[in-house]
Amino acid sequence: MNIEVRVKLNAKENKLTGKGGCEYGARLREKPVDGRANKELIAMVAEHFGVKEWQVSIIKGLTSRKKIIKIEE
Repeated sequence: MNIEVRVKLNAKENKLTGKGGCEYGARLREKPVDGRANKELIAMVAEHFGVKEWQVSIIKGLTSRKKIIKIEE
């Protein structure tokens, strides 16, 4: 399954919200330094969908705010 996530950085808390269908919004506390924000996003998505972190990968938008994330089941 692929989902689209729009990321906002420097938030007060980590939060993943559904916008409808396969679109999600994510607020992350981490700054986009050394991939820390992407790692935090992967951990949040894995927890939300009840899968392991290795089953979640960013397939498009690694350095963008709009990302396509693949979730393997």
